[in-house]
Amino acid sequence: MRFAPEYVACVLNENFEDAKALLLAPMMAINYAHLVMLDAQGIVPREAAHELRVALDGISLDAIRAVKYDGTCEDLFFYIERLLVEACGEAVAGRLHTARSRNDIDMTMYRMRQREFVLGLAAASFSLRASLLDLAERHRGTILAVHTHTQRAQPTTVAHYFLAMIEQLERDAVRLKGAYDRTNRNPLGACAITGTGFPIDRRLTSELLGFSGPTGNTYGSIATVDYLLESTSAASVLLTGLGRLLQDLLLWCTSEFGYMRLGDGYVQCSSIMPQKRNPVALEHARAIGSKALGQAQAIVTAVHNTPFGDIVDTEDDLQPLVFAMFRDATRAVTLVGAAMTTAEFDAPCLEARAADGWTTLTELADTLARDEGVPFKTTSRAFSARGISSRSGEPSAGRRRRRRRARRRPPSTSSPPIARG
Repeated sequence: MRFAPEYVACVLNENFEDAKALLLAPMMAINYAHLVMLDAQGIVPREAAHELRVALDGISLDAIRAVKYDGTCEDLFFYIERLLVEACGEAVAGRLHTARSRNDIDMTMYRMRQREFVLGLAAASFSLRASLLDLAERHRGTILAVHTHTQRAQPTTVAHYFLAMIEQLERDAVRLKGAYDRTNRNPLGACAITGTGFPIDRRLTSELLGFSGPTGNTYGSIATVDYLLESTSAASVLLTGLGRLLQDLLLWCTSEFGYMRLGDGYVQCSSIMPQKRNPVALEHARAIGSKALGQAQAIVTAVHNTPFGDIVDTEDDLQPLVFAMFRDATRAVTLVGAAMTTAEFDAPCLEARAADGWTTLTELADTLARDEGVPFKTTSRAFSARGISSRSGEPSAGRRRRRRRARRRPPSTSSPPIARG
């Protein structure tokens, strides 16, 4: 069959190149595992199984990766099948496809790659958690004025702040593990969508391919993508939490805050303003993480409202997006974890900032309630009546008096300097 040039250029060539990059290794592993099962179950003669094994051993993955798509075969599966036919003849090569379909092969490959992606992202989150745990240990007594509604609220410690993020990362790990467990099920043997009449052993292929066991319903083995959406959702939650952390860290690195300083290996200088230390590693992490979050949303959109069955929307065209999302998510998390190993905090600055702005008023009211029996609301109302504002560190009435004096001051008669240049 000859394909239209536009179909070759827009679909088949792209999918062939993607499959070489992402799916070649799992496809060959499936070929070997399926062959072992066919031989063990007596579904193919031992002699044919041996010839197939020799033919598979003779396939060079490097040579396949160097091949350019020429339109003479539909996809990578048929290209490898053609190599097997050349090696051992069609009568023998054709036996390998007994009791399987491209459908269950595809779904098995996708799950094999996705579990790698999930594990990679989980490992990156563990490294970030370790970095934050080290910071928390080193800054158990470092005072930090935390904010509510973007205003200084109450004093606590740097460790308290980071331990909150560490707990969230621990929940992220639980979510990723659950997604991994449901991904790590083997669809091989579901065939096209209704299974097979051959006496296959799905537990054997599951064991050979590193799955915890076979999937259940054969229709669902081909049709469902909830395992993918669960992994995508777990990654999205992690990325969203990471983005919120990054927002704080970047603010802390500003000269206006001056709380935190990254090591030289994670900052860049301006080409025109040599006094600057730009915390670009954290900026890149935020940008990469945002891109990954957008890709995650695109995955959900791509499979939304598609038929519940075998459909290309969930297959070759989607997998590069899945790969890109997990790759970028892992890059972002890895970068933050590495950068934070170099983070230094200005403890005197943090303590001075916490001492300003009436951040201990709540504790004062609590102390009066505990030690003197003064109702909390009574103290709270007294503070409010005096117009104490936590934004300025002084009573708001004092600010109003200073503004009135400034307005009564006569204007200057001198002209402002003329800007030059």
